Amino acid sequence: MILSVSAMASALLGFYVGALSDRYGRRRVLILGTAINAFAFLVLSMAESLAAFVVSITLCSVGRAIWEPPASALFGDLIHEKKSRELALQFRYFLVNVGAALGPVIGVWAGISAQQSTFGLTALSYLLLCLGFVWAFRYSVAGKQSVAQRHTVTDFSGTLRVLRQDRVFLVVVLANILTLFIYAHFDTSLVQHLTQLQAPALVGLISSMILINALTIVVLQFPLLRVMRGFCVNNRMLTGVIILAMGQVWFALNPADFTYGWLGATFVVSVAEAILFPTMSIQIDRMAPHHLRGSYFGAASFYTFGWSSAPLVGGFIIEWLGGSFLYWSMFVLCGLVAILYRHSRRISEGTSQVRSASSKDYDDRPDGEVENPDGAVESKTSAMA
Repeated sequence: MILSVSAMASALLGFYVGALSDRYGRRRVLILGTAINAFAFLVLSMAESLAAFVVSITLCSVGRAIWEPPASALFGDLIHEKKSRELALQFRYFLVNVGAALGPVIGVWAGISAQQSTFGLTALSYLLLCLGFVWAFRYSVAGKQSVAQRHTVTDFSGTLRVLRQDRVFLVVVLANILTLFIYAHFDTSLVQHLTQLQAPALVGLISSMILINALTIVVLQFPLLRVMRGFCVNNRMLTGVIILAMGQVWFALNPADFTYGWLGATFVVSVAEAILFPTMSIQIDRMAPHHLRGSYFGAASFYTFGWSSAPLVGGFIIEWLGGSFLYWSMFVLCGLVAILYRHSRRISEGTSQVRSASSKDYDDRPDGEVENPDGAVESKTSAMA
């Protein structure tokens, strides 16, 4: 409950902080976010009461909310060529998963796993990152250029008006919230479902599923990117949602004692994750006007509503209706997400000219061409047809 409430509150904060980073620059916000994270994990390493744990967990959520939008927007500030920027966003997600896969292994090897003092090392890592940002923004050429940028003088209410008028973006945000809600039942509710089914060797099964998830993303993310390089962003998302739907059906039908079936379903959902999650960042990057990139990534913080509400909703459904009903429901919800993505593409065909006129990439494109949010480049005549 504490984690869910903290995550929902951080989504609102992330939205506001993203807008602030557009107005006042990324440097101050990023340094503040890393400093808060360092302090939060330091408190967590010394916490001995429930109140201390609540405060530290809340600060962790606040620090992440402050850090995430400007960190994502910074790629657009520093990398102006679109393909290179999108590859950097893909590589960022890859490194996050490498860290998630190797972190526990390194912790066990170092003999520090399952100790509260481990959080002290995390605090030290954030402190070093904070100092790295201070140095980079002060002494590197790219950092100095980023500090000099002030992307917008629009106040927060003006930013809200822009976002409210971007119907394509609003539909995409809703679709992605639902996507995160669906995926989160693999990350949270599945353990409760397996426990209810009394699956054999549960601890070993869950460990194997975590390993397969991490390895699938690390090994297949870039091969999948190469295979799908001819797909527009919208079609990549649709493909990922279809694969995610297949995983939900597999979870719903798999017998409790069929271990390899659970592992196979995990692989399918992990493939969907490798397609969907990095593509979400590319979606936002393509839709955001250059002067409001932080605000758009901040609005993407609302994805957290899907992730944080899943444990509560999933737990209730499993308790009263069963795990199979939950995953069949998620399969149906995947269909709704696919409809929303297709609807966003139809909306974009009538609005791409207006939106592209405000984007940075529009200025770099020959006259007569515009780009839809799904990545397709077309003539203005065909866009209005």
